Amino acid sequence: RRVTVVLYLLKCIFHKTRSELMKAGSSTAEDQVKDHSTGTRVVAGQIFLESGKSDPQSEDEENFHSQEEEKENSLEELNSLEMSNLVHKELEEAEIQSPVLTAIGGTADGEPCHFPFLFMEKEYAECTADGREDGRLWCATTYDYKKDQKWGFCETEEQSNKRRQIQEAEDVYQTGMKILNESSKKAQKKEAYQYLLKAADMNHTKAMEKVSYALLFGDYLKQNIQSSKELFEKLTEEGSPKGQMALGFLYASGLGVNSSQAKALVYYTFGALGGNLIAHMILGYRYWAGIGVLQSCESALTHYRLVANHVASDISLTGGTVVQRIRLADEVENPGMASGMLEEDLIQYYQFLAEKGDVQAQVGLGQLHLHGGRGVEQNHQVAFLYVWCVGGECSKDHNEAEMYSEGSDVVPQSNETALQYFKKAADMGNPVGQSGLGMAYLYGRGVPVNYELALKYFQKAAEQGWVDGQLQLGSMYYNGIGVKRDYKQALKYFNLASQGGHILAFYNLAQMHATGTGVMRSCHTAVELFKNVCERGRWSERLMTAYNSYKDGDSNSAVVQYLLLAEQGYEVAQSNAAFILDQKEASIVGENETYPRALLHWNRAASQGYTVARIKLGDYHFYGFGTDVDYETAFIHYRLASEQQHSAQAMFNLGYMHEKGLGIKQDIHLAKRFYDMAAEASPDAQVPVFLALCKLGVIYSVQYIREINIREVFSHIDMDQLLGPEWDLYLMTIITLLLGTIIAYRQRQHQAIPRPAGLRPAVPQQEPPPEHQPPQ
Repeated sequence: RRVTVVLYLLKCIFHKTRSELMKAGSSTAEDQVKDHSTGTRVVAGQIFLESGKSDPQSEDEENFHSQEEEKENSLEELNSLEMSNLVHKELEEAEIQSPVLTAIGGTADGEPCHFPFLFMEKEYAECTADGREDGRLWCATTYDYKKDQKWGFCETEEQSNKRRQIQEAEDVYQTGMKILNESSKKAQKKEAYQYLLKAADMNHTKAMEKVSYALLFGDYLKQNIQSSKELFEKLTEEGSPKGQMALGFLYASGLGVNSSQAKALVYYTFGALGGNLIAHMILGYRYWAGIGVLQSCESALTHYRLVANHVASDISLTGGTVVQRIRLADEVENPGMASGMLEEDLIQYYQFLAEKGDVQAQVGLGQLHLHGGRGVEQNHQVAFLYVWCVGGECSKDHNEAEMYSEGSDVVPQSNETALQYFKKAADMGNPVGQSGLGMAYLYGRGVPVNYELALKYFQKAAEQGWVDGQLQLGSMYYNGIGVKRDYKQALKYFNLASQGGHILAFYNLAQMHATGTGVMRSCHTAVELFKNVCERGRWSERLMTAYNSYKDGDSNSAVVQYLLLAEQGYEVAQSNAAFILDQKEASIVGENETYPRALLHWNRAASQGYTVARIKLGDYHFYGFGTDVDYETAFIHYRLASEQQHSAQAMFNLGYMHEKGLGIKQDIHLAKRFYDMAAEASPDAQVPVFLALCKLGVIYSVQYIREINIREVFSHIDMDQLLGPEWDLYLMTIITLLLGTIIAYRQRQHQAIPRPAGLRPAVPQQEPPPEHQPPQ
């Protein structure tokens, strides 16, 4: 019937086109043969009659043509009406052809189910399992089941068993997730994963995703990459975006499979099409860095912007959680430097001060537990207890205001309570209170909307350097809310807020550079800013998870986590993964593959500006780790580290290569120059530079002596011409005088030194035995 409708439409179009062509042809012929009388005139190809005159023949033709047109219009309307009725009929038939449930077995096998039906004085609009102990779905084929007793099953026994298995798997999964989300103890989390394992064995998709990642990373389950690969392949067959992304990661990193960047790109692409944000982030980085694909800034911008939109939508007024970026190489090189974490003894010290009533300690711990980070897990209940115990302090007011404004599991969201605390804090000049009060007036939270007051409070907070005030002030200038739209002012305040690390400030700046709003459009700058936003997403928490795994001695788990984050473009993860591989601490990677893989990730980290990684690249090419010995390439990497990052280590290495002539022509003068630059760049380099310069001085002296022939020098000297004919007498006289002076000086040294009268030389006395010594 659908084919008939299409043919009918084509037929109508054909007839209409044909009639129009015939009319056009007839009118053209008439124009050609028609004799224009003096009562007519032609203007722009159209015939006009003179006023007051008419042509009877023309009128007849016009009447004829108008009648024909009316007939054709009527025919077209009729055809359109028939077509419309036909389409409506098709739609009605399609609706009628909706599937009808047929009873299986029972007392009415083969009869259609009747909905609704009455059972136990209750109407059912769908199949039900009520009244059956086996949980199998059934329906009545008449309205009143009690009266007619006509019924049948809605599913076969096989379908019923499958449905019950799915429901059982869902119940097990929900039990496991409840334990996992509500507990913080490791033993309870392991118990939760046992439930998830059971649900995964029952082919529950979400449980399989959780278990496969746990097996991959070794989270509360023993790490088993081969088992995780099998689960990822099964998930991929079912169309799971998470499974596709993870399988792409395995092919990209060569874990459990032979490395294949082509397959990795395919799986990453399918995962991104399925909406997986990590897959989008990986593709964004690959297009930005040109890994496995042609470098394309616009493609990278598309992927990064999509992820950044999701990250920005999850950010609250507090600016998001703090991302810990701890480099393992820096910790080893400088063990005394701050690692970015609060040590346990330092936290205990602050807790001791807080218990003693120290306001700053109470506020600091309250904010630390409120937002999480720096080695402390987020805990709203503990945060509320700390800020509640602070008495009469401004910081207490803005902390409690933030908690009431955003709400949590412990503190219910309350605009009125938040406004009260914000006002108290703002009256005391606190920028957090001023910014919060500005938000209240901007969005009408507990007060009427007042853009002027909002602008006033945001300006006060921004003047004190508070990032939220700067961000909101920039937004008001950008959107023209309460002020005249001014992109330059918006750019200024967004830049100030970004210097304070606010994620939304980076996001807004990225949007401005991506669209060229208020600034020259720059795809490269927009991608870097969007990348910064994406790296603040919830997946960044795995950086600390990987670090803790490494500190606990589980290098295999740590390196896999760092490798996944490295695929997402985290420079810290790239350098940390390379460091673990460089130290040969990961047993899951073959010994022959350790250095090549480390070289790959050092290279990626160096391309993002990490100095140590650039120097490591030079070292790998210098010593031939994971590649052939190549002094010229090593020299290039050292020079880049020296020029771009002013690395003292790179300068020292360049000096050594100039000294030895490795990869460059030997030049002792340039070697000394680089040694001196290294000493100026870092005080730590002064001692090795001093030793190197001493060695260089000896080498220079030896080289100079080798270059000069002493015999030839003396052979060219004419002593008679230089000192006269009797130069030997002069020389003997000078030698005699020098010898006489030395003898006289030596005799004076041996003469007795006169002593004062009455003094005699002391006679040494024997020490008495220990038992006769006087007490000291």
